[in-house]
Amino acid sequence: MKAAAASSFGPPEVLRLQELETPVAGPGEVRVKVKVAGVQPFDAAIRRGWVPPFLAVQPPAVPGNEFAGVVDQIGDRVTGVETGTEVIGFSTLGAYAEYVVVPADQIVPKPAAMPWRIAGGFSGNGQGAHLALSNMGVHQGDTILINAAAGALGTFAVQLALKWGAGRVIGTASEENHDYLRSLGAVPVTYGEGLVERVRAVAPEGVDAALDAAGPEALRASAELVKDRTRIRTMLSFDEARELGIPLFGPGRSQSRLQSLVDLWEEGGITIHIRHAYPLAEAAEAHRVVEGGHGRGKMVILVDDEA
Repeated sequence: MKAAAASSFGPPEVLRLQELETPVAGPGEVRVKVKVAGVQPFDAAIRRGWVPPFLAVQPPAVPGNEFAGVVDQIGDRVTGVETGTEVIGFSTLGAYAEYVVVPADQIVPKPAAMPWRIAGGFSGNGQGAHLALSNMGVHQGDTILINAAAGALGTFAVQLALKWGAGRVIGTASEENHDYLRSLGAVPVTYGEGLVERVRAVAPEGVDAALDAAGPEALRASAELVKDRTRIRTMLSFDEARELGIPLFGPGRSQSRLQSLVDLWEEGGITIHIRHAYPLAEAAEAHRVVEGGHGRGKMVILVDDEA
């Protein structure tokens, strides 16, 4: 099979199109013929050589932890799944490839009306935002600050917070993305120096909770703005979080969490902006862009050019 794989760890150019052995579904697993894979900063970190404590990574490493495609092989002891089913799924590695094998409880049916490009980039940031907001709590009438609100995770987080009862969501972004945030229902504020003062100007009554998907400066600003630091979460700045006494959270993706997000999309409660779709051979360029930050919406990789 074709895959975008890194034979060594390093900058984006180590990610190249390669021919690798096609995986086979084992007991409790399914194999999916991938149509579209999502791109996330986690994938780029793996490519650079970062290895989370729960994972062993050996080159050639195939990044990609979210995907959409068609089930084409079913392992022993799997029930309730048929070949030919269109699915959305999640993994830790392996999605930048023509085939990926995952446990059967890491896929859900793809709605027929959901475009493949949205489906491929739906699971990772959607579940990340859902998990973070669940951990920090969204109470009726809360004022919630979302840093990097125009990005893929921020887009989910803004909409989920409002859906769950937040009275107001303040989103940080560059000025060119302010209208986009307004379209999602957020109050836009420009990120960078002076952020604390700008947020206080639009929320003089205070901020109840905050999510950081931007980096250390945004996390420190959040710590100034939110009295109860147990109601702050970060997706990036883990060392600073420990220093500030902000709780961390571990893995929490699940089939039920993903299904609840898919249900919400079907109800019209979630919209996703696809920023750019790259062919599999240009996965390295997708990584260059995602590492640059500050982009609007989601980037995906077209494993199937017709998706």
